[in-house]
Amino acid sequence: MKLTSRLPIVFAMLLTISMAIAACAAPPAPVAPTKAAAPTTAPAPTAVTAPTKAAAPTTAPAPAAAAATTAPAAAAFKGMKVEAPDCKYGGEVKSLEAVDQLTFKMTLCKPDAAIPHKVAPVVMSIQDQDFLNATGGNSLKMSEKPDGTGPYVLKEWVRGDHITFEADPNYWGPAPKSKTLVFRWSKEAAQRLLELKSGTVDGIDNPNPEDYDSIKQSADLKLLNRSGQPNTFYIGLNNLKPPLDNEKVRQAIAMSIDKERLLKNFYPAGSMVAEQFVPPSFKPGYSTEGDGAKWYKPDPAAAKALLAEAGFPNGIDLTLGYRDVVRSYLPLPGKVAQDLQAQLAPAGIRLKIAPLDSSAFVQSVSSGQQQIFLYGWGADYPDPTNFYDFHLTGAIQNFGKTYPDLVEAINAAALENDPVERQKKYDTVNALVKKHVPLIPMMHGTSAAVFKGATDGAYVALVGGEKFRYMGNNNKGPFVWMQGAEPSALWCADTLDGESQRACGQLAESLVAYKPGTLELGPNLAEKWEANKDLTEWTFTLRPGVKFHSGATLDANDVVSTFAAQWDAKNPNHKGQTGGFEYWAGVFGPFLNGK
Repeated sequence: MKLTSRLPIVFAMLLTISMAIAACAAPPAPVAPTKAAAPTTAPAPTAVTAPTKAAAPTTAPAPAAAAATTAPAAAAFKGMKVEAPDCKYGGEVKSLEAVDQLTFKMTLCKPDAAIPHKVAPVVMSIQDQDFLNATGGNSLKMSEKPDGTGPYVLKEWVRGDHITFEADPNYWGPAPKSKTLVFRWSKEAAQRLLELKSGTVDGIDNPNPEDYDSIKQSADLKLLNRSGQPNTFYIGLNNLKPPLDNEKVRQAIAMSIDKERLLKNFYPAGSMVAEQFVPPSFKPGYSTEGDGAKWYKPDPAAAKALLAEAGFPNGIDLTLGYRDVVRSYLPLPGKVAQDLQAQLAPAGIRLKIAPLDSSAFVQSVSSGQQQIFLYGWGADYPDPTNFYDFHLTGAIQNFGKTYPDLVEAINAAALENDPVERQKKYDTVNALVKKHVPLIPMMHGTSAAVFKGATDGAYVALVGGEKFRYMGNNNKGPFVWMQGAEPSALWCADTLDGESQRACGQLAESLVAYKPGTLELGPNLAEKWEANKDLTEWTFTLRPGVKFHSGATLDANDVVSTFAAQWDAKNPNHKGQTGGFEYWAGVFGPFLNGK
């Protein structure tokens, strides 16, 4: 792949935060004193890496009779480097390198101003190299006794019931407000609200929109809206599942749906009908002119005629899958599914509804098993590349085969420097999405969380999940959070569902992070970061003295090992649950040594 000198543009926040070299880092938080790590045995190096980090001795040897009183220096740090031979494999990353103990460098095949945003989600949280090697990157083993640098340590996970976290006394940052944090779950919004009102939990996620008014009237409860959260609910269409391989069939489905009816009946105030895949706040990205600016108007008669033209005069039968979990973009999934079933019937589209539990549904979508399905996306970072590049360039299997003209248009828009020209390219992208209908954009939703009125530090996250170290209940026992589903795993890299990411985000941390309740990046495990002029080399300076829960000290080899396990399909730790690592593939493109 030939390197290009054109720089991608992202919206103003990315330019001011990501492109500012020295200004991107804030002063580091005070580092709490920690105990020295116990010695560990360095694992054998893989074929594509340099020797792994050496463990520092925990005690100095006794001085010889005539020796100086100063203890000998620790063994020299040996940095790892994992590198693609060239960029022909198709991905964005060229190499991952531990320049020294506290310096990590990512070299790219093309300029990218959004790298700090791409490594901010909890999916990119850093693992200890020795822990990864000991577990072989197996998410189930890693979830039994997860490691991390986060403010909480896993105490117990009683499957099907609850997870208990305890504050890490050696955490590098300010101590969590609550020493004990408990996660519980119920798919029923009414049950979650009942428990909050009865005092058995301190906060709940996604209350039923029908209960908003009564919650607001209660002096004991605090409703916090995620009104600024960029998200899109969509209907996915897998073109490898007939008759969805026929473009006219997909178009007929698109013109059979009355979104305004769904908005009126099932969504809270602040939600809006989606005309395009990206939210209106994405500029460039969201079209105001061209064929892609407005979606198909509901017209069942025209849809039925189009089905006949496609060779289906007697209609079609489809199986609609969804997860029976409330989401920000889909607050009442069962009712929406039933209403869609009724809406599509006049056009001759017969839907069989097939709900699944959260983990099974996510895996079935990721592996391309679903035919037509209800899904959605909440932004990891607020730019159209996070929507279009992730979903529609072949990085994931949700929609079957890619559409070459759409992929070409998406890639061209991502590399455009001029914002006016970039918008024109996204006008083309939006028109092609409307033509091919790999998905049907449905709604930009809003949701909320509810806390006891006395909760200290309550907030809602606009991207990712809430960090509960900021919250407390004034020492009235464990802080109990109740969400819609049980986590599937606690290795963040191997998760896509919000329930799992919120849980593992209490245990592990990424290089940079969004400040609570905002879209503003700040330091986390990295104190600062900078890029070269061409935005093809990004260097992160790690915070010194950070300890994993195991006692090991964070260094740049841990960052290389964590990212390499996801990037390199031949890495021995590239396992997870299925080896999918969808987030990495969606953000950085094809795997090194992939199929």
